[in-house]
Amino acid sequence: MMGSEHSSQTETHLCRVAVAILNWNGLVHLQRFLPSVVAHTRGEDRVFVIDNGSDDGSLDMVRSVFPSVHIVQLDVNHGFAGGYNRGLDALLSDWDAEWLLLLNSDVEVTPGWLDALVNAANESGWSAVQPKIRSVERRAEFEYAGAAGGYMDRHGFMFCAGRLFDQNELDHGQYDTDRTVFWASGACLLVQTHAWRLVGGLDEDFFAHMEEIDLCWRLRNRGLTVGATARCHVYHLGGGTLQQENPKKAFLNFRNNLFLLLKNDHRPGIRWRILFRQVLDGAAGLRFLLEGKLAFVKSILNAHADFRRNRKKMMGKRQKEMVSCKVLAAGADSKGWYGGSIVWAFFLQGKKKFSDLDTDRFA
Repeated sequence: MMGSEHSSQTETHLCRVAVAILNWNGLVHLQRFLPSVVAHTRGEDRVFVIDNGSDDGSLDMVRSVFPSVHIVQLDVNHGFAGGYNRGLDALLSDWDAEWLLLLNSDVEVTPGWLDALVNAANESGWSAVQPKIRSVERRAEFEYAGAAGGYMDRHGFMFCAGRLFDQNELDHGQYDTDRTVFWASGACLLVQTHAWRLVGGLDEDFFAHMEEIDLCWRLRNRGLTVGATARCHVYHLGGGTLQQENPKKAFLNFRNNLFLLLKNDHRPGIRWRILFRQVLDGAAGLRFLLEGKLAFVKSILNAHADFRRNRKKMMGKRQKEMVSCKVLAAGADSKGWYGGSIVWAFFLQGKKKFSDLDTDRFA
């Protein structure tokens, strides 16, 4: 069961941007971060809280303290992907929004953020865009989840301008340009409503990690583009759902990365690339073993086992994606690809900053 408060069942309302915050027992986050969102969302834009079946009193707090915020209430916790899919379906049944803004509940926004994002997307022709994302606790430092925009290396490893693996850079304006990227962060992701509908929203098989990268890749495969703008920035606490050093996140990381590649990398030779990636995962498992992190070794083994169980299903999705993208495949954007190995560059060549990477290796 789901319901949408502050809206009519028969009348469709208009808004430019629907800012959608997914909540599951996030009372503390909403108390801390929702004030900035409400304060800096004005005019034709609206704020929505999509609730994943919370029982911590967070919705009562929103109703009493933030009466302008619209609530979409789901019956149970459907995860990140499922919660957004169901919540936005309900939202869009009552609201005609040009843009959707997926915003984590632990994000502090800044004045003018929505105008900056919309203007950057319109001027650059992007279907999705993120701002610069800094850390709430270390405010001059880029935050892990997205930093200044996401990229992909030839083996399917993701990294960001401003963040390579666990190395976050200080933001001193080195990435202050609007750039087309491979993927944008789901911590603060503006996406055109028609583009969201075109790809069918988020893939719920990912549950709660890398689903926004999957979304961006599917947009790209249809000839659409994704960007990162420096016209605004937000502050992200991070770790609100899964801590970075967490075996559950490690499981999702390794499994979903294989899902991503099999489903969306439509270049010939995918079987060999999957096999090579699994070998690299094995090397990571050996490193965890030597460090005594047995729970992380188990996470990798479980991730590969779950990938095998779901391989046929993902192959079916791959085939459907290839058919859906066939007409626009020739127009798919190549920007955001890194032709080298980020693992080699970081661990063996000592390149710890995005700016250290060879610019001629980027498409």
